[in-house]
Amino acid sequence: MKRPGILLLAATPVLALAVLLAVAPQDRDPSAAKQHTAAHESREDAKARAEGPEGDQDDEVVAEAPPGLAAPAKKELAQRLVASAENSTLDWRSTYGYIEDTGDGDGYTAGIIGYCTGTHDLLTLVERYTKAHPDNGLARFLPALREVDGTDSHEGLDPDFTAAWKAESERPAFREAQEDERDRAYFDPAVRLAKLDGLGTLGQFIYYDAMVFHGPGIDKDGFYALREHALKEADTPAAGGREKSYLDVFLDIRREAMKARKTNRDTSRIDTAQRQFLYDGNMDLETPLVWKVYGETYKAP
Repeated sequence: MKRPGILLLAATPVLALAVLLAVAPQDRDPSAAKQHTAAHESREDAKARAEGPEGDQDDEVVAEAPPGLAAPAKKELAQRLVASAENSTLDWRSTYGYIEDTGDGDGYTAGIIGYCTGTHDLLTLVERYTKAHPDNGLARFLPALREVDGTDSHEGLDPDFTAAWKAESERPAFREAQEDERDRAYFDPAVRLAKLDGLGTLGQFIYYDAMVFHGPGIDKDGFYALREHALKEADTPAAGGREKSYLDVFLDIRREAMKARKTNRDTSRIDTAQRQFLYDGNMDLETPLVWKVYGETYKAP
């Protein structure tokens, strides 16, 4: 929980100094003064900072932070963790051509992180891909994708869209496009904002997985709403809070949001994976790593 304001400072200067000296070593990151206090930050502002343009004032903080989840080996691990929850596999590269309607109200779910026809990100992916490769096999579906965006409808997509997606996913250019869109819309903003919040590798992954599952939007069910709710109950390390306490609160809030959904109520990606890493004190996601999702055990050497 957030600590109440330090009312003891109204006492004597000596007592105030003692309080500050007692609190500083345990609770405050030495670089916290450089970090942005996010407690009263709007969802819009948080998203803007996460997607900050090059040369933004937050760049110094991000540049000074360790690579964390952005290190190649950790990024590979992150995608394997996500794939275990999204597709029940560690071989995330086998999921470029994955596509099905899971019945969750988001239409077709497809690709390496579950782009959806009903949540705008699949449309954005195909639009950006078509701009670079106009002759692709998915371009003809763009009018239909625009019509069904925001719904679970298949109108204009059936019966050929799933086959076209699988065929296009055999092309290296489309595989690269899926990875580029993953990084642009999900991975890079999640890692950047986590670093600005003073979070290490595990915290960066927790943000990334939440953004994949709940979406990178500012709506009431999106990632930025979850973070906003967490900030009402706990301080980020950048604001002087304890990392484990803040992440514990964030996972609590995320778990509640998952339980509130009509489908996908299994929360094992939190309960027997991320929460376990946190309670084990594995803040750097050091391997070997063992976790469970949907009752199945996975290992990363």
